[in-house]
Amino acid sequence: MTTHPSPAPALQTPGVLSGNAATDDPARYGWFVGHFMPDVGDPRSTSALEVKWAVYQGGETRQGWAANREATTLAILVRGRFRLRFAEREVLLTTEGDYALWEPGVPHHWTAETATIVVTVRWPSVADDSVLVADPRPSPNRGSSQQKL
Repeated sequence: MTTHPSPAPALQTPGVLSGNAATDDPARYGWFVGHFMPDVGDPRSTSALEVKWAVYQGGETRQGWAANREATTLAILVRGRFRLRFAEREVLLTTEGDYALWEPGVPHHWTAETATIVVTVRWPSVADDSVLVADPRPSPNRGSSQQKL
């Protein structure tokens, strides 16, 4: 994932906060709304949902498979080519606005096949909700079912 130097910190005035999702605190790897944000008057701090702006150069892949215990996840393609693998199928996001939504407990794995930007939304925002899991696909036929949007 690409990190960018922050041109300016988020600016908060009464009732409005503005910033840049690509440059806000690179230590959070693009996550900029959720339970993990500082609580001191920051409206981005919420247990209702998490939002991530992910920028990939191409070729990055999730190390291992993961599932969320409680959160539902929505991945929306801004640009690029992003492959999501699930136990029963693959989803290939190639057109701006393509998305995949998966429920809690669904193992997933992803690959950014080209320079890609993806917005991910999870709800609710729960600490330590993502857990590593074993590859759920049957061994002889791995990757046999794919959906292209």
